[in-house]
Parts: sequence; structure tokens; C-alpha cells
Amino acid sequence: MSATYPMDMVRGRLTVQTDSSPYQYRGMFHALSTVLRQEGPRALYKGWLPSVIGVIPYVGLNFAVYESLKDWLIKNKQFGFAEDSELSVTTRLACGAAAGTVGQTVAYPLDVIRRRMQMVGWKDAASVVTGDGRNKAPLEYTGMIDAFRKTVRHEGFGALYKGLVPNSVKVGIF
Repeated sequence: MSATYPMDMVRGRLTVQTDSSPYQYRGMFHALSTVLRQEGPRALYKGWLPSVIGVIPYVGLNFAVYESLKDWLIKNKQFGFAEDSELSVTTRLACGAAAGTVGQTVAYPLDVIRRRMQMVGWKDAASVVTGDGRNKAPLEYTGMIDAFRKTVRHEGFGALYKGLVPNSVKVGIF
């Protein structure tokens, strides 16, 4: 994850720019070189900590929910899903989708904070994120906890779950 994290940060910035953004990255290498030149090498790892921390509840819950659900279905032979103490491939996929959705829902606020921290230091981030081309106050966070506090204070607790539904569809399908 640490080796590929700069690509994730660049992807995040490339995906939020719009046609009306005041500054445009022309592609991956241009974004990488611009970030390095304007913000320094540490900027490529902004949001890394919430990413690492987010893996813990995601993986833990994913395994726990999957195994619990699978064991429950086998033990209780619910809905005819288990035959001879085995689950069908479709049932195992459904268990995996449910487990992934639970894990992702709990870990999702850390993903939102990670994305927001990736925008810190980008001088045009506020106008790019809003997509209206107007300069607003720059996005500034001193760290992960500060990003949580400011997000909840200015936008409410629900802001920590922006984009959860499409992300859950992605987790459930893929």
C-alpha cells in the first residue's frame, strides 16, 4: 500500500478536477511532477495514516462477518443454502458481499478523511472540489483528527459517509 499510495493520491486529484477548474493536471506524470515541485514529496503521502488505520476494521469485520454468516447458514441450514455442510458458490459470494459491505461501512469515514487530506496543500483544491471555479478558503487540516473535527463541525456527521452508496454497490458487485 505504501508503494502505490502516491498513485492513489494522484488518482484522487485527477478525478475531482472539472472542465471549469482553474488548474488542470494533464495526466498522471504531470500531476506527480507538479505535486512534487509545488508541495514536496510528503504531499504524495497525505492521508496515508487514515488509510492504514482503515484497513484494520475493514479486514477484521470482513473476516468476522463472513465466517459468522457462513457458519450460521451451515449450522442452521437456513433457506436451504447449505447442503452437506457446504455452501454454494453463489451463497459464499453473497456472504462475501455482505461482509464487505459491513466492513466498508464501518471503515468508510476513514476513507473520506483520507481523500480530503489528499487535497490539502493543493492551492486550487477548494475550487476544484466545488467545481465552480471560484476561489474559496483553502482546505487546511493539521492532521487526521483535525480533518475529522472540521468535517463534522462544518458539514455534520453525515459528511463522513458521502459516497457510501456507490461505494457499497462497488464492494457488493466486485
